[in-house]
Amino acid sequence: MSKKFKIKKGDYVKIIAGEHKGMQGQVMKIITKTDRVIVSGINIVKRHTKPSRENPKGGIIEKEAPIHVSNLSLISKGETTRVGYKIEGDTKIRYAKKTSEAL
Repeated sequence: MSKKFKIKKGDYVKIIAGEHKGMQGQVMKIITKTDRVIVSGINIVKRHTKPSRENPKGGIIEKEAPIHVSNLSLISKGETTRVGYKIEGDTKIRYAKKTSEAL
C-alpha cells in the first residue's frame, strides 16, 4: 500500500522548520519511500562528480536535496494552511482549511 501525502507535485510550500525555515518554493518531486520532498531552489547541496557522458568534464554540481514532508506547509493565497478533504457530489476535493478554497 502506497503512502498518501496532502502535499502534491506542483504545490507551493513554505519550509516551517530546519535550516531553511521561512523559504518558499514549488514541489518538484515526492519520494514516498522516505517521506521526503524535493522543493525547487531549497536545500541546495554540492556534489563532486566524476566525468561521465552527461558531464564530460566532471566537477562540482549543485542540486536540490530532499526535505522531510513534516517540515513543509502548503501556501494558499499567500499564507500557510492545512489541507482537508471533502466530498462534493461524486468527487473528493482537496481544500485549504484557512480559506476553504479548493486546491
